[in-house]
Amino acid sequence: MTLIIKSCALVAALLVTSAVLAAGKTITLNVDNMSCASCAPIVKKSLERVSGVSKVAVSRQLDTATVTYDDTKANVEALIAATTNAGYPSRLAGQ
Repeated sequence: MTLIIKSCALVAALLVTSAVLAAGKTITLNVDNMSCASCAPIVKKSLERVSGVSKVAVSRQLDTATVTYDDTKANVEALIAATTNAGYPSRLAGQ
């Protein structure tokens, strides 16, 4: 019985540790070609389809997309590719 309890505690600790290690990251992309009312929703949907993305906020006024994602499942290159493939080339803000 003690072995079962210790095993369960070990499994629980490993699950918590892996969740902590899966760091969420937030970045802002400068997005080109957003010139109409339907552009922002298209950019948002293209980013939401990337595995690991948990939150997207798009501003047509600022031509930006702020994305929160799990950096163990996605990366900046995948996010840029998603917007670019949708017809809205982007780059990491500040570059």
